[in-house]
Amino acid sequence: MKISIIGAGNVGSALAERILARNLADVVLVDVADGLAKGKALDLLDATPIMGYKKTVIGTSDYKEISASGIIVVTAGFPRKPGMSRDDLIQKNANIIKTVLKNIKEFSPETIILVVTNPLDIMTYLAYKEIKCAKHKILGMAGGLDTSRFKALLSQESGFSPDKIETFVLGSHGDTMVPLVSKTLLGGKPIAEVLAKEKIAELVGKTKKRGGEIVGLLKSGSAYFSPSAACFEILSAIMHDEKKIIPCSAIMEGEYGIKDSAIGVPVRIGKEGISEIIEWELPGNELDALKASASAVKNVLNKL
Repeated sequence: MKISIIGAGNVGSALAERILARNLADVVLVDVADGLAKGKALDLLDATPIMGYKKTVIGTSDYKEISASGIIVVTAGFPRKPGMSRDDLIQKNANIIKTVLKNIKEFSPETIILVVTNPLDIMTYLAYKEIKCAKHKILGMAGGLDTSRFKALLSQESGFSPDKIETFVLGSHGDTMVPLVSKTLLGGKPIAEVLAKEKIAELVGKTKKRGGEIVGLLKSGSAYFSPSAACFEILSAIMHDEKKIIPCSAIMEGEYGIKDSAIGVPVRIGKEGISEIIEWELPGNELDALKASASAVKNVLNKL
């Protein structure tokens, strides 16, 4: 299996290293910036004698190298800068995505596509409309990252280790995301039995702002360690046919009362991509919030 990564910036190169470190697949790193992908690929190759990588990596600016990829990860695009929202990137990154998709359609049309470029839900739906493939082969990395951020904050506050925390974050990868408080357990106990209502609301707010907080601190660029980890979780589930439930941005056709949009929902991931969108029974406030999040995405899509 070959995994191609479009975009050799921080997320793409960090993901390439994770794939090689776990011997998951051969990697093709692609970037239009002359020499960038090749330089990073050579750097990774030079680590092979130390790290014992069993898989290969090449860097290129030639899209022909993505042919016969089992999975293509799209990270190409402009990152956020301090003061920018994810939506500020829409038109710039939409143009980049269209060029990327044109090349995917030409050289590897049967691949599974994992979208990482922001604004993620919009780019995921745009990819679906541009490439016209089966909806189970298009997904966006979002909810897994937001869930991990929520878990990290919950762990710091409660003292429970992350592996003792069960929770999910649905909705758009942005300020309208929906941490599912109703499905959050800390050490097997409902969150309301462990943390005060005000503290829960505070942590939900921090989760929504976490990406922007990191952008503000870095001053240039955005998060990449955690996004690449979230991507790796999805790639591993596909490669090993795990049938694992991970919140991802998926193409909606009536599930949760949402259609003609892409939004973060719980999906079962295996070798074909998304094998199932799981429809949980949510309390009214969380379902309404999920629908409102989807509406916000759809309103932007209608302007493109």
